[in-house]
Amino acid sequence: MQAFYSDHFVLPLPAGHRFPMDKYRLLRDRLAAELPQVRLQVAPATSDGELSLAHEPAYVQAVAEGSLDAAQQREIGFPWSAAMVERSRRSVGASIGAARAALAEGVAANLAGGTHHARADRGSGFCVFNDIAVAARLMQAEWQRRHRALLRVAVIDLDVHQGNGTAAIFRDDPTVFTLSLHGANNFPFRKETSDLDVELPDGCRDEPYLDALEGALTTMWARHREGPPGLVFYLAGADPLAADRLGRLKLSAAGLAERDRRVFAACAGRGIPVALSMGGGYGEPIEATVDAQMGTYRAALQASVAWPSRPGQTAGDGLHKLGW
Repeated sequence: MQAFYSDHFVLPLPAGHRFPMDKYRLLRDRLAAELPQVRLQVAPATSDGELSLAHEPAYVQAVAEGSLDAAQQREIGFPWSAAMVERSRRSVGASIGAARAALAEGVAANLAGGTHHARADRGSGFCVFNDIAVAARLMQAEWQRRHRALLRVAVIDLDVHQGNGTAAIFRDDPTVFTLSLHGANNFPFRKETSDLDVELPDGCRDEPYLDALEGALTTMWARHREGPPGLVFYLAGADPLAADRLGRLKLSAAGLAERDRRVFAACAGRGIPVALSMGGGYGEPIEATVDAQMGTYRAALQASVAWPSRPGQTAGDGLHKLGW
C-alpha cells in the first residue's frame, strides 16, 4: 500500500500556535517503524492548473504571490510564507498521488490532507487548498481521457467538523457525492449543505456514532444503486476522539478503529478504490491522535491486502479470509 507524505516541507509557525504540526512527522515515524508494508512516498508538487480545477485561478495566484489580504490570511489561520505555499501544494499532491495509486491498487493514502474547509475562492480553518476536491476533479479528467467514461466519486468525510468547503465546491455537481458526519455544534458554525449531512450531539459516544455511520453508509449506497462510485475519498479525522481538545465528541480508540474498519470493509466489499486522508486531530497529548491514526492505517492496510488481485476474485472473498 502506498502512502504519500509532505511533512519534510516545513510550514513555519510562530511559537504557541495551536496547530499540532508535529503530528505528521510523528505519524510517518510510527509507520516506518511499525508498518513497513506501507510504502512511503514523497508527495509530488501540484501545479496552478491542477489547483484551478477546484479553485478560482485568482485565489491560486494570490496564495502563490502572498497577496491575500489580512482577513483572508487570518481565516486560513497560518501566516503566509513561501514554505506555506509549497507545503500546501505538496499536501494536495499527496492526495493526487494517493488517488492515482488507489485506482491502480485498491487503497492508498495521504499522511496529511483532508483540508475540507477550503472553498473555491478562499481558505479557512487551517485549510489553504482543498486537496480532495482538486484530486477528485483531476482523477475525473484523467479517467475521461483514458477510458472515455465518467468516473463518479464519493467523499466520506468523518472529520468531526463539517466538510463545508468540499460541499460548496461540489454543490451543483451530480458526479461527486459528499457525505459528512460531524458535530452539530462545532466549527464551521454556518454549515453548507452536503449531499448527505449527519449531525451529532456533543458528547456522542461509540454506539450512537456507529449507528449513525451505518445509517449514513446505507443511505449513500442506496442513492448509488444505479451507478456506484468508482472512487471513494475517505477523510478519517481522528478528532471525534474523547481525548481531542477541539472535537466535543466522546469516541474511544476502539470506537474509532471500528469506524475505520466499517468504512474500508464497505468499500472493499464493493470493489471501490479508496484514497485515504487524515484530516483533523488535536489530541491531548498529540500521541493520542497519532495512535488513532495508526489504527486507521492498520485498517487500510488490511483492506489493501484483501483487495482482489486475481480474475474472478472479489474483495469480499479476501475480507472473509481475513475475518472481516
